Amino acid sequence: MTEQLQLYDVTIIGGGPAGMYAAFYSGMRDLKTKLIDANEKLGGRMLIYPEKMIWDVGGVTPVLCEKLITQLEQQAQTFEPTIFLGQQIRDLEKQDDGTYLLETVTGEKHWTRTVILAIGRGILKMAKLELEGAERYEVSNLHYTVQELEPFRGKRVLISGGGNSAVDWANELEPIAEHVTVVHRRDQFGGHEKNIAKMNDSSVDVRTPYEVSQLYSSNGEMIDRVTLTHLETGVSEQLAVDAVIVNHGLKSDFSGIKDWGLSMDDWNVYVNAKLESNLPGVFAAGDFAYYDSKLNLIAGAFTDAALAVNSAKLYMDPEAPRMAYVSSHNERFKEKNKALGVVEE
Repeated sequence: MTEQLQLYDVTIIGGGPAGMYAAFYSGMRDLKTKLIDANEKLGGRMLIYPEKMIWDVGGVTPVLCEKLITQLEQQAQTFEPTIFLGQQIRDLEKQDDGTYLLETVTGEKHWTRTVILAIGRGILKMAKLELEGAERYEVSNLHYTVQELEPFRGKRVLISGGGNSAVDWANELEPIAEHVTVVHRRDQFGGHEKNIAKMNDSSVDVRTPYEVSQLYSSNGEMIDRVTLTHLETGVSEQLAVDAVIVNHGLKSDFSGIKDWGLSMDDWNVYVNAKLESNLPGVFAAGDFAYYDSKLNLIAGAFTDAALAVNSAKLYMDPEAPRMAYVSSHNERFKEKNKALGVVEE
């Protein structure tokens, strides 16, 4: 091991809600902590829908996803963990002393006693519209995510897709766009029932089973018409548009993590009640972790993160307390409370 390579107690791979909360809670356990994420920003999958309202985090009133990311990031940095962004982990090599050496696809190395995998669904990439020449419009009016609603005000918007995001975008854009059309290859939508009902009862023009079969541009720079084709009859029609939003799902890249010998299926690593994987010293949290009583909510990711950190602590020190003291009694918060002007009895 090279001398300049520092040994960390916990290295968290993934910067979504599970990873960020794990970084915070690891500080509560007084562990030397590192967080690594392949993206250039923290937030994980939440970065896809910054304009959505999040309602189901305990004790938090409805909050824009973008704001929740900011708050989670601030909390994650409470105990000043080392954070590396833009690094994609590929290899894991167990050392003779039981520690692990992690290596990125570009050759950076990280040395750690334990690993917490909080990688969600892996490195997510939007499934692209598979039509010739579609990529040329990505710089103008072909979109794969909605970062802001305002640019679509007064526009004729076509949404292609049938998942949660497509339905949500249709409902959010319907009040401000001139017209919203949704096309989906199947008659059934995959979103939440309440949101689908809201879309169907609104002015949104829902077309099923249809697909976008051709794009047209009068100036070669922006899409101004599309061809929609009925998948059962083969009948086509043209539709004038100002913007096209595509939500055909996500493609996932787990890099080399699937080659580590983890017990997993296509999407998840199997863990026990302590969030332990089948590899000693390797734990998981959030969407990537699967166990029988799994709760697939952001709130559940927080619990996963704390359990994984506690298990990592006990893995390194079996005599350590089973969990951190609550914040109201935790010594690590005394000075921080003073900085906030809180006088403790």
